[in-house]
Amino acid sequence: MTRDEFKEKIKILVKQVYKPDYLSDEKPITLDAPKFPILEKFPTLKEIIVGLLTDQFELFIVDIQWVAPRPTTFRVILGNGESFFLTYTPRSWVAKIEGKSYYLSNIGEEEQAIQSLARVLSYGQQAETTETAGEEGETETAEEPTETPEEPSEEPEA
Repeated sequence: MTRDEFKEKIKILVKQVYKPDYLSDEKPITLDAPKFPILEKFPTLKEIIVGLLTDQFELFIVDIQWVAPRPTTFRVILGNGESFFLTYTPRSWVAKIEGKSYYLSNIGEEEQAIQSLARVLSYGQQAETTETAGEEGETETAEEPTETPEEPSEEPEA
């Protein structure tokens, strides 16, 4: 075996044995920032949101805000401007949608929460304010009739 062959064998063995952490297949390197970084800190929150909205929740959610540390409470802002709260308790997660609390450990209440959330999502997009309409120069005003209806005359016809 020549010296060059020996060097090549060592290079091959080193590549097989030594694999840096940043090249591991577990976490691929990406330059894209996650849309909701809070979900990386709280993985159970992601499970609950997927349970309520399916795995395509990113289409319906604009932002997730951490509101309170104890009890851990999150505000989930939907695409139509509405929001609901998710609170972590030692026994289960609690969803507060339109002022009503749903304990997500109970299957019946979880289904009610899903239906309530579907109702909130069906409200549609948030209406534009009058300021944006005024900037565009297009305001809609209903015109009222300026003429009064004619009253029948009381003169008898001959």
